Amino acid sequence: MIQIQNLSLQRGVKELIKQANIEIYPGHKVGVIGANGCGKSTLFGLLRGELQADMGDCLVPKGWHIVSVAQETPGTERCAIDYAIDGDTRLRQLQAELEDAEQAHDGDKIGHLHDLLAQIGAYDVEARAATILSGLGFKNEQLSLPVSSFSGGWRMRLNLAQALLCDSDLLLLDEPTNHLDLDAVIWLESWIQRYKGTLLLISHDKSFIDACVNNIVSFEQQNLVSYSGNYSSYERQRAERMRLQASEYEKQERKKAHLNSFITRFKAKASKAKQAQSRVKQLEKMQDILPVHQASAFQFSFKPPEKLPNPLVRMDEVQVGYADTIILKQVKMNLVPGSRIGLLGKNGAGKSTFIKLLAEELTPLRGEYATSAGLTIGYFAQHQVELLHLQSSAFDHIFRLDKTQTEQQIRDYLGGFGFHGDEALKPVAPMSGGEKARLVLALVVFQKPNLLLLDEPTNHLDMEMRHALTFALQAFEGAMVLVSHDRFLLSSVCDEFYLVDAGGVNAFDGDLDDYKKWLFSSASNKSSDDPGTNSESVTSAQKPGSDIDKKARKRMEAEFRQSTKQFRDIVSKEEKRMERCNEQLAKLESELSDTTLYEAENKKRLTEVLNSQASYKAELEEAEMLWLDAQEQLEVAMAEFEKSLSQ
Repeated sequence: MIQIQNLSLQRGVKELIKQANIEIYPGHKVGVIGANGCGKSTLFGLLRGELQADMGDCLVPKGWHIVSVAQETPGTERCAIDYAIDGDTRLRQLQAELEDAEQAHDGDKIGHLHDLLAQIGAYDVEARAATILSGLGFKNEQLSLPVSSFSGGWRMRLNLAQALLCDSDLLLLDEPTNHLDLDAVIWLESWIQRYKGTLLLISHDKSFIDACVNNIVSFEQQNLVSYSGNYSSYERQRAERMRLQASEYEKQERKKAHLNSFITRFKAKASKAKQAQSRVKQLEKMQDILPVHQASAFQFSFKPPEKLPNPLVRMDEVQVGYADTIILKQVKMNLVPGSRIGLLGKNGAGKSTFIKLLAEELTPLRGEYATSAGLTIGYFAQHQVELLHLQSSAFDHIFRLDKTQTEQQIRDYLGGFGFHGDEALKPVAPMSGGEKARLVLALVVFQKPNLLLLDEPTNHLDMEMRHALTFALQAFEGAMVLVSHDRFLLSSVCDEFYLVDAGGVNAFDGDLDDYKKWLFSSASNKSSDDPGTNSESVTSAQKPGSDIDKKARKRMEAEFRQSTKQFRDIVSKEEKRMERCNEQLAKLESELSDTTLYEAENKKRLTEVLNSQASYKAELEEAEMLWLDAQEQLEVAMAEFEKSLSQ
């Protein structure tokens, strides 16, 4: 196990950790949390052996293979799949030795190296690499493209693929979801749940942490504090501790009143949709964790828009794309004040294209697109961070928007976004990614928009800033369209979801759990068409002029159905088990949201509920693992079957 004993760590004049003691057991999956700059990434450097402790010990078992994600990607001409495989340095070393042995005609060494390569999975490494890259959003035709042809965000996905492909005892993931879309996040979540080694995960995505870890290590006042359970469990445990100590009741009550008002307003239509009902429960549950966030440095809200025309935007049979490439066709939608829309859809389906249409960065190729007089758009996207004036300060940026504001008014406003004192006056150039993102948000909020367009707004934001953004969006009076991989934000602020798929933008009847099922179902339909029920899928796989006659093909289809029956049975069985576990977990979550459960006289019941929750989560994880394994086996079998038909 990993042992941290009386550890003290200082960077420059700042003491990050002081006499900390924790133990992390093999196979545990640990979320590492804390404010930006507290030392999370520094702890990873210590575990990798790149840094030395000022006092105490950080002991990692001898012989453990530690893997982490590289932060830089060279603009190499090496193709994407080869670059991903290059991350396994042991494999590449053995391949190089094999090449030398073959040139030297050393038969004994050639045989020995082939055995070693087989042991580390060298002969299916390309298939494994392709599966990982596909899960991270790469299309088949992109696997042969040079690394230099990809943008910075996609290169970071390649670095992540390198880490996931390597065999490891300890996997260190530092903000792995920052450059991923929701589909890739869901895939990565499933991959982590099946990972057998020890995991340390730094992330500000609450839903992602909840699904991936079973322990939390929290940086608290230069100490490391360990909590059992996921992030939601940590919030409840820490909130209970803080309730016993907290004295800021007035501040807490104001936030409770804000939530109660919002929930009351929202409950009126809770019966209309499944996501509405789940959101009410989530918002009610948020009241129990308020003490955890009371010390937040971020406090801001949207001012009421000066005008609220209705509708704000009207679209009828709108077609949009780039030059001759049509991305979306026949979009029909009205955006009215109070609309809170979350966009769902696979990578490349057109979510960002739709946002750019609304932001007036793209014009419709066809159809009717009308905006009302008085429309004020607030648009946040990652590329806008690059438009900040690098030599100007946060203060300068706000002052340019309204020169009637006094210095103190601007300082007070920026303080709500974490720019205090001299921080408001420092230039943008040396700011971190999180600081720049906060400044862009400050500029958007300041302009009092009535249509808010948010394209991945939480990238680079820490947990407290995300929480503040959630509260602010809940009270926003205009229309909002949100694209995000942060499921907690989506479920907390969106009243309805629209699915961008097959060139359309249509209402999605369900919540985020239903969307996850839809993704799995889509992948299943795409990868494992049953030849016995869809003969077209078999026929289309044949080359023109194939000499396989109908009788032989039917025989082969029957053999294929028989040989894969066990996998299809497992898929069906585990789907039912996952559904049962999710139902039980929903009931337990509802019980855990009752604050009376945490009173002293209910301690026994609380323990029973937490144990049941852990048991069902473990069963759900096992079911998902078996489901995915069977699904992968079906995909492999289908690929081999289609290959046999095409020969």
